[in-house]
Amino acid sequence: MTMAGQGLLGYWWDISPDVYEEFYEWHNREHMPERLGNAGFRRGRRYIALDGAPQFMVLYETNAPETIAGPEYLLRRKYRTPWSTKIGGMFENPFRTIYRVAFTLGQGLGGTLMCWRYDVAEGREEDQRKFLAHKVLPALVDEPGIAAVHLCIVDRQAVALEATEIDKEPHGGGHPYWLILVEGGSTAEQLVKICDQALPEAALLAAGAIEPVQRGLYQMQHTISKI
Repeated sequence: MTMAGQGLLGYWWDISPDVYEEFYEWHNREHMPERLGNAGFRRGRRYIALDGAPQFMVLYETNAPETIAGPEYLLRRKYRTPWSTKIGGMFENPFRTIYRVAFTLGQGLGGTLMCWRYDVAEGREEDQRKFLAHKVLPALVDEPGIAAVHLCIVDRQAVALEATEIDKEPHGGGHPYWLILVEGGSTAEQLVKICDQALPEAALLAAGAIEPVQRGLYQMQHTISKI
């Protein structure tokens, strides 16, 4: 199905399998419900990697990018619970950023998801957007087993505002600004096959993408919504 709003918070990280049990309890029972308790947060989803890295990905769909830089959410980030402080200290290679949804189309939530993270050459942004939003993604969503397709681009204004409020460097530096998400509603093998055909890296590069293009295959573990 389409994204629930125009904003998306994306977060990727690794964590030792030795602490999976406590991590899952914290994330399922405290952290995700707490995040969805913020005004403007519509849906949260957590995924684990089947192929690629990092190990985990979480996506929070919000009314707008500005929701994620708003006072209520930032207050929660500043004053974390003891359990959040403990588990958060176990995260390795974390990266999070705020996106604006540029294109979204679909009929449901897929159990598997392919994501691409990359940058686009200066001056080629509109070429890349049109290639994906006008040509590739509308056709891709009609392929067998595809549930939904999305294009998200980092919202620099929201990222800068959040960084100012919590006294951190904006965006994380050196991380990609463009994000493609393709959700699969059948098998992981079918999703990979269709994505290989419809979205080869060479096609992205020809439309202005810059190497490296980071691709990962993920499986949904948990979702919560208030739609």
